[in-house]
Amino acid sequence: MTRPNIIFYFTDQQRWDTVGAYGQPLDITPTLDKLAEDGVVFEEAYSSQPVCGPCRSIFQTGLYPTETGCFRNNIALPEGVKTIADYFNENDYDTAYIGKWHLASDGELEEEPTIDYTTSAIPPERRGGYKGFWRASDVLEFTSHGYDGYVFDENMNKCEFKGYRVDCITDFALEYLDQYQGDKPFFMTISHIEPHHQNDRHCYEGPDGSKIRFKDFELPKDLAELKGNAAEMYPDYLGCCRSLDDNLARLIEKLKEKGLYDNTIIVFASDHGSHFMTRNTDENLNGYDDYKRSCHSSALHVPLVIAGGAFKGGKRVKDLVSTASLPKTFLAMAGIDVGDAMIGENLQDVVENNIPNRVNEVFAQISESRVGRCIRTEKYLYSVFAPNKHGGVHAGSDVYQEDFLYDLEKDPYELNNLVRDPAYEQVRVELREKLCEHMLKAKEERPTILPAA
Repeated sequence: MTRPNIIFYFTDQQRWDTVGAYGQPLDITPTLDKLAEDGVVFEEAYSSQPVCGPCRSIFQTGLYPTETGCFRNNIALPEGVKTIADYFNENDYDTAYIGKWHLASDGELEEEPTIDYTTSAIPPERRGGYKGFWRASDVLEFTSHGYDGYVFDENMNKCEFKGYRVDCITDFALEYLDQYQGDKPFFMTISHIEPHHQNDRHCYEGPDGSKIRFKDFELPKDLAELKGNAAEMYPDYLGCCRSLDDNLARLIEKLKEKGLYDNTIIVFASDHGSHFMTRNTDENLNGYDDYKRSCHSSALHVPLVIAGGAFKGGKRVKDLVSTASLPKTFLAMAGIDVGDAMIGENLQDVVENNIPNRVNEVFAQISESRVGRCIRTEKYLYSVFAPNKHGGVHAGSDVYQEDFLYDLEKDPYELNNLVRDPAYEQVRVELREKLCEHMLKAKEERPTILPAA
């Protein structure tokens, strides 16, 4: 059998409910919705670390950030850690990377990096094993805005662009496909920055006209119930998402034009969601009141659609899955079995129900806003934090305190915290133990978990 090409098309800070296949009423994602009809939709996919750098470290290594040390932004991938690019290179795949990298610079969280590639070319040894086509910057939000910016190529030359950023990043992907010779299969990552907010402008930068085009938006109920900035920001946020979808269509069109589509698997996902300043407002915060860095579903629940190869037939998977399983899944698509060298599971096995006695739970680590951990089961969401620990300094703790508990059957929008409710004491005891088991699997020490104060 011909080995497939694999494209990882991933976005930044995109909620699951922006997608029509997940219930979005506006026409935001017609291309992805069609892909979902042909492929597989994972209805309950969750990020295992809702911060840009740490999540990307998982995508590249298949290891938890507490294992690689990349537990917060401004920590580079360590040398000697084997990446998915290394595996693909060893197995005669061409590897290409386009867009935001966020794994090259090193330093403290709130200071200028001591090793700084945020706005300069990333040298080959800091590209995580990608040896071929490269059009990337370490922190794309620092080298660009909505309508202008630059990345660097594999020879460290600056590539400036004018035009809407999603279009331009996709142009680089099309450039790769135009020069692709077909002598070996490829693994290409397209790492968009949208719909991430533009840091220096404190807003979402949708294409011009987004505020009018998407003025009839319907706020998700969690955002409507809680005080945040979604009412102002949502039209541009949706505009970003529509542009991502339009450019997914351009990518598919190019694959078909080049005769590559039928042998290409496309994986669409996001690193994390966005809570639009509705969460992380308590006294345990380290000063981050923004859009992510939270155990709530608004920050963790992401779209995940895979189409091509064995992922076909319009299936909808209701099992809880972690995007930490993506690296192992990418490699399995190419026939590369990494066994226990990576965390997670081969998602094809989940689709085909091939995992005996599978535990239907997901686990996440939180940094920067706090040192936190959480577990989601079919019925509950349970979270803990480390008192007196700074999430930008400490990767973990030996003592945690209960933070919140939600009964998802009764409270799907996570508005009623039951962490102090005596009626749920036994539930908390059971979830406390489950959480400790996940932490041990993540090679953390078993902590002491204290009741909520």
